[in-house]
Amino acid sequence: MIEIKDQIDKKKLPGHVAVIMDGNGRWAKKRGFIRTIGHEKGVDAVRNTVEAAAELGIRYLTMYAFSTENWNRPKYEIDALMGILVNSLHKEMKTLMNNNVKLQAIGDLKSLPSKSYRELMKSIAETEKNTGLTLILALSYSSRWELVEAARSIARKVESKELTPDQIDLSTFTSFLATSAFPDPELLIRTSGEYRISNFLLWQIAYAEFYFTNTLWPDFGKDDFYKAILDFQGRERRFGLTSEQINEFEGKLRK
Repeated sequence: MIEIKDQIDKKKLPGHVAVIMDGNGRWAKKRGFIRTIGHEKGVDAVRNTVEAAAELGIRYLTMYAFSTENWNRPKYEIDALMGILVNSLHKEMKTLMNNNVKLQAIGDLKSLPSKSYRELMKSIAETEKNTGLTLILALSYSSRWELVEAARSIARKVESKELTPDQIDLSTFTSFLATSAFPDPELLIRTSGEYRISNFLLWQIAYAEFYFTNTLWPDFGKDDFYKAILDFQGRERRFGLTSEQINEFEGKLRK
């Protein structure tokens, strides 16, 4: 029997995969646990996904770890999540180094508790020279926050005469986003059976393929990730063109 991983065409991988990790609380509730147990178990799914992406050769992986809206959750859950973040960054460093993973982060990072922020910056520095997969954690992040911040930054540039309104185009605006150093995601995965974007990378996923699975995040394993990649490879990406135009373009590339 052919393994799921072996069915993947390594020449047609998405360059950037984004993941909305959903279902930790429901996973815990189904088992009679408190919600924080689900978050703890979700760390295993993060490790599995990072390893799977690195093994395939995917260049960028963005994981929605904590949204700006999550600050409205009960304090005990926020404290637990921040504690899990600190412990995970410390414990998973070996996994990152063994898989040549470079860690990055986007979001309102200064709003994190000081201990979480210090551990995050330390981990980013320790993996800085790694050249494989770039793992981007979205922490205290929301797309609306990001877009407002970009607009503010552009307004300041205009006010200081460093930029004129006529110079603001798609490329200029993109350069002010938190993700300016990374390519846009080609595939967005969301777990737990929900069909929402939840304020995540709204600008960047304009042409991403969406993959939804009923699997709750703590149960998400490597094979689940491979299935998402296979599904992606079965789609035709047209970017506003017709199938005929795409075939003609690919034909020219092969000559």
